[in-house]
Amino acid sequence: MSFFRQDEQLAEIANQIIQEARERFPTLTRDKFALTWIVYEEPVIVNTGGALSAAEFWQYQVKGFSYRGVERIYPASIVKLFYLVAIQEWLQGGMVAESLELNRAIRDAIIESSNDATNLIVDVLTGTTSGPELPLKPFETWQNQRNIVNRYFKSLGWSELESINVNQKTWCDGAYGRERAFLGEMMENRNMLTTDAVARLLHSIIGGVAVSRERSQKMMQLLKRSLNPTEFVVNDGENQITGFLGESLPLNAQLWSKAGWTSRVRHDAAYIEIPNVSPYLLTIFTEGNENAHNKFILPFISRSIVDAMFKNFGCKDDRSS
Repeated sequence: MSFFRQDEQLAEIANQIIQEARERFPTLTRDKFALTWIVYEEPVIVNTGGALSAAEFWQYQVKGFSYRGVERIYPASIVKLFYLVAIQEWLQGGMVAESLELNRAIRDAIIESSNDATNLIVDVLTGTTSGPELPLKPFETWQNQRNIVNRYFKSLGWSELESINVNQKTWCDGAYGRERAFLGEMMENRNMLTTDAVARLLHSIIGGVAVSRERSQKMMQLLKRSLNPTEFVVNDGENQITGFLGESLPLNAQLWSKAGWTSRVRHDAAYIEIPNVSPYLLTIFTEGNENAHNKFILPFISRSIVDAMFKNFGCKDDRSS
């Protein structure tokens, strides 16, 4: 069963926003876009510091809307959310040991979206390393080890995770050697996620039930973003606010997010709190070269969602400029 119920009011609002976005950005065709939107009305069960047990938390089916939310799409750096949860599970269970270097990698993978840091985490999670191509039998063993994160998420029994693939490293220039062979001739084994899957994972983190209450709080701290332009973490002219959902938020908002982008995709997954409106979770994937390079699409949709939140789920509009 899905963790949210499709809500008619949200569907009406979101479909109107999607139509307006397509009119403004003609490259945003039906097959290049996916969205999952969750609105938390009273009693708000997330960002409580883990006040609810996991059993109690999952009894609440929140209201939401999903547009192509089950479509498998290359996630870029959004996959780092899954590696973040997995490494916290491994640490919690004593499967790996905490170290200064591992903690540095976890921080840099999420805060700075470092691919090098992420690849160390994948090595630690799976007990594998990159390198030259391997003979058949050792390669089969290596592949089995690399799928351990997939097996972990399948073990959760969430319907949203049935179609995902999270067994690849994240690259700047691309994979070589055994890593390239593991991707498959046509890249058929690359990472794949859906906006529904990402939304459920983020929902569990902000709900304080991902791994444990304490581990969820650590993850929330890493995902927290400043909306002050002087504090953005910049990487080669890129950051996880400009051109993403956070750009259009009022300055008095609070944002927890993870963005992902390549030359072919631009994604963001965010939990947002704004004074006097219901908190909400928004995950958007866009595909295609034009959409990936367009830094106005996600802020436009985010701004439209904010306007809709104040109109339909708020007390008054007192946004700070």
